[in-house]
Amino acid sequence: MKEYFLRDLVKIKNGKDHKTVSNGTIPIYGSGGIMRYGNQFLYGKPSILLPRKGTLDNIQFSKIPFWTVDTIYYTEINEDITEPYFLYNYLKILNLENLNTGTGVPSMTFDSYYNLKIQLPNLPIQKKIAKILMDIDNKIELNNQLNDNLSYYFIQLLPARSSA
Repeated sequence: MKEYFLRDLVKIKNGKDHKTVSNGTIPIYGSGGIMRYGNQFLYGKPSILLPRKGTLDNIQFSKIPFWTVDTIYYTEINEDITEPYFLYNYLKILNLENLNTGTGVPSMTFDSYYNLKIQLPNLPIQKKIAKILMDIDNKIELNNQLNDNLSYYFIQLLPARSSA
């Protein structure tokens, strides 16, 4: 294991106002999750999305192009040192609420994030762990989709059953 500061692993970038972005298929993230879909992206590589204001424990990950608004940061990840999905999962288990710098609305600054100490195994181990975690998360997502489909069909069939 080797210790790094988060500043060694990522560059944190500000989100931008989305009001001029037309509707489309690209996710537009705020600190609470996907707000809507637009036709432009700010960044096109895998990225960890870090809340700037609001819900500080809602760290998100995007593996597809996306846009972030000004309540959430996005990251450019140094993939020579860390595997993006591994780092995302590592950051998710940290209690970032303790780093709150806001007085009213919970807030995080670049420095709050950059000064986080991160213990990383070597890159091949990170990649193995990330693959396992991604496989599990993909299976959970698939199961949730199946449950949603089953619920939909159950609701569609229920009126037909009761009228028979």
